[in-house]
This record gives sequence, structure tokens and C-alpha cells, in this order.
Amino acid sequence: MPSAPPTGAEPLRVAIVTESFLPQVNGVTNSVCRVAEHLAATGHQAVVIAPGRGPARYAGFPVVRLPAVSLPGYRSFSAGLPARRLMTAALRAFAPDVVHLASPVLLGHAAVEAARRWALPTVAVFQTDLVGFARRYGIPASRVLWPHLRRLHSAVDRTLVPSTPTLRMLSDQGFPRLSRWPRGVDGDRFNPAHRDEELRRRLAPDGRVIVGYVGRLARDKRVDLLAHVQKLRGVRLVVVGDGPDRARLRRLLPDAVFTGQLTGERLSRIYASLDVFVHTGADETFCQAVQEALSSGVPVAAPAAGGPLDLVRDGENGLLYAPDSVRELRVAAGRLVHNPELRARLAAAARPSVRERSWQAVNDLLIQHYREVTVSSASLAGAPSARAARPLAAAEPPRRGRGGDGVALR
Repeated sequence: MPSAPPTGAEPLRVAIVTESFLPQVNGVTNSVCRVAEHLAATGHQAVVIAPGRGPARYAGFPVVRLPAVSLPGYRSFSAGLPARRLMTAALRAFAPDVVHLASPVLLGHAAVEAARRWALPTVAVFQTDLVGFARRYGIPASRVLWPHLRRLHSAVDRTLVPSTPTLRMLSDQGFPRLSRWPRGVDGDRFNPAHRDEELRRRLAPDGRVIVGYVGRLARDKRVDLLAHVQKLRGVRLVVVGDGPDRARLRRLLPDAVFTGQLTGERLSRIYASLDVFVHTGADETFCQAVQEALSSGVPVAAPAAGGPLDLVRDGENGLLYAPDSVRELRVAAGRLVHNPELRARLAAAARPSVRERSWQAVNDLLIQHYREVTVSSASLAGAPSARAARPLAAAEPPRRGRGGDGVALR
């Protein structure tokens, strides 16, 4: 049964507008799923507005699907189109107290315009380093992307940033009203208890050190750098994930085990069965894969850039390397592979370093952000409550489905 909101606090109605959602699996989707689950468990109401085809409900909440197109060279990823009429209809039908914008770009831009028109409080989550992403694909887009993102985030009530380095980067770019909101980790799902000795024997029957990577197989993740790790003596490389670069990487890493995309118990077992986790992406705003590896009791080698700087304490629970130095990557991975005492010491400190980062704790903080921007918007409007302050509710009563949580748009 859902738990009630704190005494004296009304349940919230939250419209989550996300640039990515199931069946796509990535960091944005994962965060949205955890937020929706938390809202359901704590007695709030929500609608998810997402691009492309997929499930029509999640965590008991409706999912409104808007038009999308597949990206060239990345057909499995659907980018939402700025369907302003459909976005406005979806928001008007649900009548939210607050609009949550997950990694807003095109779909999020349409949502910001609609929210401003109807004086809806907005919280935007900056989660994808689009400028870094474009740079990895050879697209000189920083002069276009930074002004677009700055305008978009300047129009919202609060921008939530997942890590200290990313907050610093956005502050340097002139983004206003920034707050830090990290990511949680499921300590039961990602736990050393899932270590599977039979799986380890199948992966490395000769007893080699199992070094793993988990994530998208795409050029921006620089997974090809694992070729330098594979050359280390006594290494069995395991690559978990899928993406447009998979075929090329299989040719580049012929001795590696490619598992494809894993979820649930299989993912839990593979994480906990690794000896070392190596991350290669250098444009991470947070890096959930690093946090999941640490929670699973696995020491990490990661670039000293972006989100991993908040997670990896160099020499304590993992090792950091200069993001553009292949030599430092090889040295960091080699130290963990060839020094079992160091590996054991860092592994012992890995899980305690993220133990307090539960999804419940970070999502309780998110609800606090929601309430603060709602109260602030109501005060600016000179109204006693957020609901009373919004022209939306006064202009046209929301159309409800059965149970009070449906939307009229189909």
C-alpha cells in the first residue's frame, strides 16, 4: 500500500516530461522510473509524457506518447519532437502541481513553453552533457547548444544537477537557480551477496581477473579504449550492454565476452561477479554504472572528469585516471588487476562509500524541491496555494479518467 505524504502536506500531481523512456534503457529512463515508483509509493499522482512507442502505463501511472523520430546512425533511440499542441493538451488534461523535465531538449522545450503559459512550477533535471556528446561525434555544436540549453534552463524555476563538477560547469556557463540532486542506488539489487562463483568459472575458467564494463556501446562512451585494458596480462574482459557500436567493438575486442543488455537478477550477478570495473566515458554528468559497481563491492577505475569525481575517491574505493591519457588508463587498470591486496582493500571500501545513497533518500529530496518551487510560485502569484495560483485549473477543469489519474489524450 502507498504511504501517505507527511502530515499537513497535500499529495502532489507531477507531470514528468522526459526525452527518453521505456523501452529505451539509459540513465534518463532509469531515473524517471525510480522517480515514478517513489511517487506511487508515497501517495502522489503522476503522468509520464514521453517520445515514441512503448508501455502505456508505468508504476500505475499513465504514459502519454508523443511523436518521435529515430536518430541517424542510432535507430534504437527515439528523439521527441516539439509537439506543442499535444504537449499543451497533455498538461492541461492532467493539471499538475509541478512539471518535472527530465534532461529537457526538444520535448522539454515544448513543455517549458506550455508551463510558462499556464504559470506551472517547473523543475528541470540536467542529466546529459549534450555538448560533450556532440564533440565525441565530431559535431562542433557548442556555440549552438550552450545558448539553447541556457535559455531553456533560465526559463524554469529550478535546475537540478547530479554532481558537483556538472554544477560547476553549468554555473560557469551562466545557468541560474542550480541545486544539486544526486542519483540513488538500489543497495539490495546491487550487492556483493549476488557474487556467483559458477558464473565466474564460466567467464574465466582459467582464473583470470574479470574486468567489466557496463553501459551503452556507443562512440561517445569511448568503449574502444578497453582494447588497451584487454592487453594486460591475466585479464578476462566482460562487456555488458548494447548500442550502435556493438559490431565494431566485437571486432576490436575479439577475446572479450559480450553479454548484450542485461537487467534484473542477471545484471546484479554480473556486477557482483566482477573483480574490477572500468569506465571509459569522459562526459558523464553522474555515471550510475560506477555507483552500481561500487554498491556491488567492486573497485573502479574511472576518468577524473564529471560525475565520477563525486563517486570515486582515488586510492580509497577506486582509482582515477586522466580522461585523455591511455597510459594512465592502463596503469590504473593494471594496478587493480595485478595487485590483489590493493584490489581487496578498495573493494572493502566500495560499498560503504555509497551505502547512504538510497533512491528513497534522494527522491525524498526531490519531493522537497517540488514543494519549494510550488510554494515559491504560489507566493509570486499572491495566492494561498499552488493549485489556486494556476490559471490552468481556473480556466478549464482538468479532464480525468477513471481513478482520477488518467489523461484525455490517447
